Amino acid sequence: MTSIPQDQPSDPNPLQALTLDQLRRRTSMKWRTHPADVLPLWVAEMDVPLAEPVVRAVTDAMELGDTGYPVGSAYAEALAAFAGKRWGWDDLAVERTAIVPDVMLGVVEMLRLVTGPGDPVVVNPPVYPPFYQFVTHLDRRVVEAPLGADLRIDPGALEDAFRRAVADGGRAAYLLCSPHNPTGTVHTAQELSAVAALAERYGVRVVADEIHAPVVGTGARFVPYLSVPGAERGLAVMSASKGWNLAGLKAALALAGPGAAADLARMPEEVGHGPSHVGVLAHTAALRDGTAWLDAVLAGLDENRRLLTGLLAEHLPGVVHRPGEATYLAWLDCRALDLGDDPADVFLHRGRVALSSGIPFGTGGAGHVRLNLATSPEVITEAVRRMAAALA
Repeated sequence: MTSIPQDQPSDPNPLQALTLDQLRRRTSMKWRTHPADVLPLWVAEMDVPLAEPVVRAVTDAMELGDTGYPVGSAYAEALAAFAGKRWGWDDLAVERTAIVPDVMLGVVEMLRLVTGPGDPVVVNPPVYPPFYQFVTHLDRRVVEAPLGADLRIDPGALEDAFRRAVADGGRAAYLLCSPHNPTGTVHTAQELSAVAALAERYGVRVVADEIHAPVVGTGARFVPYLSVPGAERGLAVMSASKGWNLAGLKAALALAGPGAAADLARMPEEVGHGPSHVGVLAHTAALRDGTAWLDAVLAGLDENRRLLTGLLAEHLPGVVHRPGEATYLAWLDCRALDLGDDPADVFLHRGRVALSSGIPFGTGGAGHVRLNLATSPEVITEAVRRMAAALA
């Protein structure tokens, strides 16, 4: 599969479009969880205005009163076209897709299809905390295969986890985070092919959460799991949510490899009633007409990664940071700062900066924080200044 370069952005940087006063008028979780004197760089929301095609699609729907139930394949067709242009993946089969309420609820439905109560689900910590929360709420048990010291999939740890997961004869699944949250790691085609081979060897079903797929930095290439050899029995869930800041417009797509088509076909029809019809319209417009806006965001995120790296080196040299290849999240190792297992608590109460605590991310998370880069350079600069002041 050839690499398809992204277009050079011609739009202004959306990350520099809004002031703090404008952002504080928002009523979402990011802006209402903490007091107004706290800089919120925690939950995965972007500080951007919406892409104009998305605004137009939603506005048109409101004017028409088009707020019924979702139907049709326009979302899947837009994703297929985006995947072909963006990732060189021309084999996304629209007929093997289904709309689901959002990525994590889609993951839950995929796990229902391929596992039963009490069955194991393998994850790669440190990893997105809802992987633990949703899996256990589903009455499955989590089996950890920690990332290596390089923050990449450790084949030996993964094989050991697969071996343990199938030891009791149950149906096992592997919940793959691709690109990886919180580290920003982009799994290579070689790594994903090795995953597929291991999964087939041990009879483990792979479910890939690919919500951050559109948010990949310059120099990295996202590889859809279902595009690699051996992944025919895999399932994936994708969305425009993270790329275009659409968490409040619920919609996602479940995708099946050719060997998993029968599994996806067993998903109850009523699951497809859960997504927002307006959300589907918004996501479709983003994928179809919002790529120039996305490229401007990606360019801004590249700049923010470089900015954060320089600021940490200058003001917090004890923090270990490997800039991620994807997502708009930075994973910071603060263990050398001697702030205990939860440095996020120190930065919040002493520095008035809200970051995500590393502890809920599982093994390897203690002593770490996750920082949201999808904001203005001025906010990042002030946040690092406050974090450094918190150590004084």
